[in-house]
Amino acid sequence: MTTEINLEQYLDLGLRDQWYPVLASWEVASNPVGITRLGENIVVWRDDQGMVHALEDRCPHRGARLSLGWNLGNRVACWYHGVEVRHDGVVEDVPAVHDCPLKGSDCVKSYQVKEMNDAIFIWFGLDDAEQAAELALPDQLSSEEWSSFLCIADWKVNHQYAIDNVMDPMHGTYLHCTSHSMADGERTAEMKHRPTKDGFIFEKEGQTGVNFDWVEYGQTGAAWLRLSIPYRKSFGPGGEFWIVGFATPIDAKNTRVFFWRCRKVEGWQRNVWRFLYRNHLEQLHWDVLEQDRIILENMAPNARQHEFLYQHDVGLSRLRRLMKKEAEKQIKKIMSLRNVSDQRIAIQEVANG
Repeated sequence: MTTEINLEQYLDLGLRDQWYPVLASWEVASNPVGITRLGENIVVWRDDQGMVHALEDRCPHRGARLSLGWNLGNRVACWYHGVEVRHDGVVEDVPAVHDCPLKGSDCVKSYQVKEMNDAIFIWFGLDDAEQAAELALPDQLSSEEWSSFLCIADWKVNHQYAIDNVMDPMHGTYLHCTSHSMADGERTAEMKHRPTKDGFIFEKEGQTGVNFDWVEYGQTGAAWLRLSIPYRKSFGPGGEFWIVGFATPIDAKNTRVFFWRCRKVEGWQRNVWRFLYRNHLEQLHWDVLEQDRIILENMAPNARQHEFLYQHDVGLSRLRRLMKKEAEKQIKKIMSLRNVSDQRIAIQEVANG
């Protein structure tokens, strides 16, 4: 019998049928790496050509973690009994047994992977038979005119709180009021929403270019958030400082955030900006990020169930509605896939007598 899926629990682990950044590129070298993302245990490794692969982190023999085993190039070998599983989920070899029926079986889930802008992205699809959607990143991460640094952090909070935080431009005036880049601007504002080709922008009226005054949500194969903050000339060339962010669920209570810090600089100015960032600005930005972490990790229990939202929260309310609507569509798709699977099993059982 098909089991109903709880909408809130589904959202707690993240929407599917989209790409998520899961690791920084520098976190995957020669050894397999075990991670949890969207509640799924995954092993990630590089083959001898440097290509990244990802499988369900489970040996089909006894369930040991493949991430504890060996990297054999296009496959990983389980530490427990040496079972070798290829990047496509097929068992390549069972060295402990001659002619083992497990050999050649396709019994481990494989993931579609892309590596872009110093990060490893995984497609979390509902139907393994479907090809992943195209992944298009914002200009700040796809144009040679821009230079960026990737910052990652693990927060002990559900990913929806991290998204809400970025979708709230007004908090910069208060939480980050001592920041080198967010000390200016009015402490009151009227907010407005306007649609874009890939999502929408939520912004303060009449204050653009003063503080953290606007945020954009986009869906281009992955869900991202983008904003810009004005910078003083003393902080180097490149004009405004831009941030492109992603919130990737680890599980229902933990999130990995990915923030690319970007400026539009080329030639010698790019070298100046990158030197200045590494030697001075980066720590200032970590200080701001730490303020966000402290607030979010110390929210009251079940805070989202006891809110009193007002006009400044229109942006996050709108995004919540979009996510809920998409979750409802995805749950219907899951139920349909389950019904088809149940029918196939029933037919096979009849055929087998």
